[in-house]
Amino acid sequence: MGQINWVNVEISVLLGRSVLPMRQFLRMGRGAVIPLDAQASDEVWILANNYPVARGEIVIDEDRIAIHVTRTADVYDYMAGGVA
Repeated sequence: MGQINWVNVEISVLLGRSVLPMRQFLRMGRGAVIPLDAQASDEVWILANNYPVARGEIVIDEDRIAIHVTRTADVYDYMAGGVA
């Protein structure tokens, strides 16, 4: 069990997705807004090494942003576009 404590896992949170033409993406500059396919109340995806492991809700407490884990992820929903 001692070795497993030294394994690094990259945790990412996916807020939403967007499809843009490359020309539009290349024209974006600092401060550009990218529209996402998500609403403020939607669950987010929690990824471990780019693999979906859980769903969660965004929690804002003063100047900190955190994620509250709500359930395990369904990898098939993730691959299908995230509607669950």
